[in-house]
Amino acid sequence: MSNVIVMDHPLIHHKLSILRNEKTGSKEFRNLVSEIATLMCYEATRDLPLKEVETKTPICVAKTKVIAGKKLAFVPILRAGLGMVDGVLSLVPSARVGHIGLYRDPETLKPVEYYCKLPADIEHREVIVLDPMLATGGSAIDAISQIKLRNPMNIKFMCIIAAPEGLEALKNAHPDVDIYIGALDSHLNDHGYIVPGLGDAGDRIFGTK
Repeated sequence: MSNVIVMDHPLIHHKLSILRNEKTGSKEFRNLVSEIATLMCYEATRDLPLKEVETKTPICVAKTKVIAGKKLAFVPILRAGLGMVDGVLSLVPSARVGHIGLYRDPETLKPVEYYCKLPADIEHREVIVLDPMLATGGSAIDAISQIKLRNPMNIKFMCIIAAPEGLEALKNAHPDVDIYIGALDSHLNDHGYIVPGLGDAGDRIFGTK
């Protein structure tokens, strides 16, 4: 089954508190999403494979370690996932970035796909799917299903806030995918929003309603 890692770092908790505040404006909200993504990415990349190389220091030749293989690909789920991209790229600037466009049908709450563009060499990469919110789980499940068709080396999912319902759905649909969560909230309300949550992440990132 999936490994589920819920973050317990004090900086993430502190930034999440400001992120949730309804008075936090779009600019600060964007910055916080990016900062939290950076902190979470540090944990999500902990098990990347390494290989030994020789590096010439000013003193001598040393045996050091670098990330092995083709490294990483980040795939944000549009549009809210875009808010996490700069944060993770600041940590792994050599990573490739793909995009999957999904929106949630307001009546069925099911994801509808409208765009999918992934790196051509994704089969040689570890993939981390990005979305600030894991609510019903529908978008994450569909995005990961699309990526699996391209046979990547491995897939992880990273979100800032999750609902138990979405987490359970994602674990059941993709038991081989490790899930990294900034905070696990109480439940979903009748409109499919996470409680207490932070509202609509996409609207708050981009200043739309």
